[in-house]
Amino acid sequence: MAEHKHGEMDTTVQQKTFDGFMKVVTWSSVAIILTLIFIALVNG
Repeated sequence: MAEHKHGEMDTTVQQKTFDGFMKVVTWSSVAIILTLIFIALVNG
């Protein structure tokens, strides 16, 4: 087995995946908040 060396793993793919995940979470949160505000205004 190869020896583990801390800090040598290429994490580019994981970073891109996390960035995409955070973008989806941010836009989903904005959409949910806007939907709730719209519902509150319509139901007055």
